[in-house]
Amino acid sequence: MILRFSSRLGIKSVFAANRPIPGLPDSHGPIEGQKQTAFFELCPPGEGEADRRILALAKSGDLVITRDLPLAEQLVEAGIAVLDDRGRAFTKENIREQRSIRDFTVDLANSGLDFERTPSYGKKELSSLANSLDRELTRLKRAAVGV
Repeated sequence: MILRFSSRLGIKSVFAANRPIPGLPDSHGPIEGQKQTAFFELCPPGEGEADRRILALAKSGDLVITRDLPLAEQLVEAGIAVLDDRGRAFTKENIREQRSIRDFTVDLANSGLDFERTPSYGKKELSSLANSLDRELTRLKRAAVGV
């Protein structure tokens, strides 16, 4: 879906990870068949390397999609628009609460206590992401042209 949005709107998309992402090539450069709008960056292995690369690449007017709340928090603090893979927008008003909930559930899990996991990913979540992606890209495009 992100590749379709990127290609259709002519927006540069960069995928950064420290391991190959299924469905994407495992080398630097444009993704085949994507009009040079989508790129993949294979980051060095190691804890936080992909996050550091994303933080280095992201700038005002960009949109980052991540389910990593510590990364999302850093991006929001830097003024970057952030969505998770379920279409939830992170803002300065909600990121600390989301991070607090995440840290609490991680602490529970590390203590051996069971907690409710995020439900599976399906059509509803994909639709929510598509709607949020469209909304955020429209908002960012308007902001870029001063509307």
